Amino acid sequence: MTMPRQRAKRAPPPAPVEAARQLSLPLFDPLHATPGPAGRAPSAGGSMHVARLCEQWLRYELRRSKRRTIGFVIDERGLRVTAPRWVSLDEIESALQDKANWIVRKLAEWRAHQARRDRLEVRWEDGAPLRYLGQTLTMCVAENARRTERVGDRLIVGLPAQARTEQLKDRVQCWLQARAREVFSERIDRFGAHHGFTPRRWSLSSARTRWGSCSADGSIRLNWRLVHFPIDIVDYVIAHELAHLRELNHGARFWQIVGDLFPEYERARAWLRRFPEDAAPG
Repeated sequence: MTMPRQRAKRAPPPAPVEAARQLSLPLFDPLHATPGPAGRAPSAGGSMHVARLCEQWLRYELRRSKRRTIGFVIDERGLRVTAPRWVSLDEIESALQDKANWIVRKLAEWRAHQARRDRLEVRWEDGAPLRYLGQTLTMCVAENARRTERVGDRLIVGLPAQARTEQLKDRVQCWLQARAREVFSERIDRFGAHHGFTPRRWSLSSARTRWGSCSADGSIRLNWRLVHFPIDIVDYVIAHELAHLRELNHGARFWQIVGDLFPEYERARAWLRRFPEDAAPG
């Protein structure tokens, strides 16, 4: 049963003190700021508006279309509302109020997601940090170095000082993928020796949506980016995929096998979920 909509009265603009406080809230902009999250201008055919939801002022982009209902999209760009051309702004405001809790929650989730992504993003430059198996290395460009190698807590990269960013990125990612092959191979062999779980074959993946996957033919794929994480997280993902060799599902029997292979899987699973690769073991 649907409750009849009540049109919300438009609240006055926030006082300057309140507007300043909004700067730290998820994807909210003070009304005197430039349009949209992070100063985003509306896309072609869209216009920027403001609404007060859950005691917070936020900006949203409104687009008109031939659709019959009001739709909402929330992503890294903020909130976009698509409405029929004949729907009034008051009706759109009422629809926003109906969905206020959901909108505010999803905007907060996207802000947290982006913050985690920003913390993980690598700066491809001399002296920048690089995560490797849970440790922090410092990338050091050295003209006299013939190859890329780890020396203590430094990663020495043989490139001229004027090398382009893409050259450094390619060289370091090549090194990381080579290390991933070594590390994953050793861990898979360890599981095989201790538990008898051995894939028919395995390979590296560069997927943006999964940390790992297992096929019905007994082959598994592991995302090379796992090499950034501590070894126990690597072990969890490998155990997850190896368990699929017996159970190609996520039922109770599957998780029992994961627990037998890696008893601390719940902690590792929760840890991995904090990272914004938009991926999970398959």
